[in-house]
Amino acid sequence: MIVKILIPILLLLLVSDVYVYLHFLRYMKRNKIAAITAWAAQSVAMVAYSVVMAVQPDFAPADMDCLNFYLLLLGVWAVPKFVFTVCSILGWGHCVYHKTKTNWGNYAGILAGVFLAVVCVYGFTKGFNKVTVRHVTFESADLPEAFDGYRIVQFSDAHVGTYTGQRAFMLKVVADSINSQKADMIAFTGDLQNMRPSELYQHEKTLASLKAKDGVFSVLGNHDYAYYVKATEAERRHNCQEMKDVQRRMGWKLLLNDNCVIRRGNDSIVVAGMEFEGESPRVPSFGNLKKTLHGVNQKGAFILMLQHDPTSWRTDILPHSTSQLTLSGHTHAGQMKFFGWSPASLKYDEWGGLYTEGRRAINVSCGVGGFVPFRLGCPGEIVVIELKKHK
Repeated sequence: MIVKILIPILLLLLVSDVYVYLHFLRYMKRNKIAAITAWAAQSVAMVAYSVVMAVQPDFAPADMDCLNFYLLLLGVWAVPKFVFTVCSILGWGHCVYHKTKTNWGNYAGILAGVFLAVVCVYGFTKGFNKVTVRHVTFESADLPEAFDGYRIVQFSDAHVGTYTGQRAFMLKVVADSINSQKADMIAFTGDLQNMRPSELYQHEKTLASLKAKDGVFSVLGNHDYAYYVKATEAERRHNCQEMKDVQRRMGWKLLLNDNCVIRRGNDSIVVAGMEFEGESPRVPSFGNLKKTLHGVNQKGAFILMLQHDPTSWRTDILPHSTSQLTLSGHTHAGQMKFFGWSPASLKYDEWGGLYTEGRRAINVSCGVGGFVPFRLGCPGEIVVIELKKHK
């Protein structure tokens, strides 16, 4: 995870450390040696910490607390320090150009740095611990009369390995919120684990407590296939199978390129679950739409499609099926929003919310958790979807 951005991180650390030394520390008159020694020590420590995080054989260390503490340090120290450096350089340039003495960039940099540090702490604490309920109504002329008003609760990207220590209670909050919706069906759209199925063991009871009239349906996300741990192919298959076994043990109906029918009297809808199909550099695509809809009369059926990655909606589901509503996750909405805009929009056309194409739609959940326990302006969400017969 860190190895891909190690060079930018080292530049961010060293540029600011060298600048502070050249422009401030070496001109000190009192406690100069002690200040320079302390500054050099923190610089060496951060560089060493960065290298240790980068050389991990897996996507992330087994002890996620080490990674989370490192990311917190970047947010409250390294990034604010770099922002101060940029502001100070701009202020220094202003002084040179206008021939003034007071570098206001130093003061602006201090304020900006403190602000960023506070925002980072908030995102790692209260920001990540918030959960909201978003309500969506989807109307379709193809929906059978008996399913008018049918309620689905969608949640996605739980990443339960992040809910350790003091955060463990949050998963119980999520489960209680889901059950309080009294849904006809619960749909989980992938990424239950971070890297290993063992992360689920302490949370099995909580996840098994999810109840709905027609049950809990799920599909696998890219993290659930166990490619984020360096292992042999046999070990990877074992871990992936363990993930499947745990979900079934919890009473969930895991759909692996297959479908099932939900009936209300003589009416019915199809719930189809397509395996991961996306552009992940680490995880291959396993989705098979033809197999997923095997035995379904697409001309007459209302199809609810579950697929972790929303990019499959335009590449596969829209052109090659008649699925009226697709539920996805994966994007986390970047775990950040600024006045409704998310950095995830730079990569995904559909990154959070309900999107329509003619009479068909996809709902992309922003997820309830995250590999990194940080959210800013984008709380975890549970989505309540009500199906309505369009007349």
